[in-house]
Amino acid sequence: MKKNKYMMTAFMLYMNYFVHGMGVIIISQNASSLAQHWGTTTTGAIAVVSSLGIGRIINLLISGILSDKFGRKPFVQLGIVFYLVFFVGLLFSRSVTVAYILGICAGMANSFLDTGTYPALMEIFPDAKGTSNVVLKAFISGAQFLLPFIVSGLAAAHAWYGWSIVIPAAILVITFIYFLKGVFPDSKEVAEAEEKKAAEAEAAAAGDKPAVKSNKWVDGTLFILYGYISQATFYMVSQMLTQYGQQISHMSDGVAHALVSWYSLGSICCVLFTAVIGRKFKEVQLVPIYTLGAFIAIFLMWAYPTSAVLMAVLAFAVGFFAAGGVMQLGLTVMADFFPAGKGTVTGFFYTAGSIASFTIPLVINALPGMKEVMFFDVIVALLGFVDTTIITIRYKKLFGSLKK
Repeated sequence: MKKNKYMMTAFMLYMNYFVHGMGVIIISQNASSLAQHWGTTTTGAIAVVSSLGIGRIINLLISGILSDKFGRKPFVQLGIVFYLVFFVGLLFSRSVTVAYILGICAGMANSFLDTGTYPALMEIFPDAKGTSNVVLKAFISGAQFLLPFIVSGLAAAHAWYGWSIVIPAAILVITFIYFLKGVFPDSKEVAEAEEKKAAEAEAAAAGDKPAVKSNKWVDGTLFILYGYISQATFYMVSQMLTQYGQQISHMSDGVAHALVSWYSLGSICCVLFTAVIGRKFKEVQLVPIYTLGAFIAIFLMWAYPTSAVLMAVLAFAVGFFAAGGVMQLGLTVMADFFPAGKGTVTGFFYTAGSIASFTIPLVINALPGMKEVMFFDVIVALLGFVDTTIITIRYKKLFGSLKK
């Protein structure tokens, strides 16, 4: 991506998502310690994670619409503030009720960041929208790769678990200070420039064939379903992988925690891979391949959980195919189908994902065991492959070619 005057702004946006990566798994990674403070069980502590989904539902869609109207910066700043409340609050919370409220704050923070950050990055890097959004996943995965080592290291040293919470909070303080004066592209000017470019392209193609319009009910439903499915697929694995390794594969705590790191390493490798091949292939060509890979890896993890080595390989594969930026690629494809306000499109797509963040923990809690949870993920991953295959067929019908 070509350097420009907004590079530092982009870097700080990425650092916010490094913190977000920790925030997503901070409760599950510290579940035992937090459960003691909240007077509940480890399972009860993990159930608090569902509150993040509630928080996202509360403000995601309206934030997307308002982001198109008032610009990206205010929503990025709101996201930082709400996340700070979450992390600092975890250090002092002493009940599940307070923890649940803090989780809602974290979910709202994520929504504010999403509706400010994804559009901002597409405006900072207009010629590399898909890649710029996928790089966000690299920062998320990098944090999720490091956090289990931090938590395990603190436990081995008999140190205070809270340091794993202080670190992301400190990073947020730095980004908040930067964004007091940090500059963003003018979203209205960028939109006007893109509309002009699109109009010129449409005029140039008018002699070849008429413009084809997407169907908001058919295509919109497909993307909303995929927003839910893609979030649900990797969410179950990221939240329950350690417990699955302990209970089903009978791994030691250290080896089971390492599965999350292998998973995160896989997602990082996928981001790098996608950044390279993204120059030759359209996002819509990659999405069904990744969803198929995710289905196969999760199925094998369910069918053959006994080998620690195989589990590590499969955790890497799930991270690569399910959490390596395929959801961000899906959002980019949706923007091709519906070239409306970027914030609004982001709001609709990630609202579906936020519903998954809320409902999936409830499903996990209702299932009898980890084996059943993994089988449920197998079914969800299969539906994801079917959905993205239909999206690809629709894309070819509407735009005539899958090639770049």
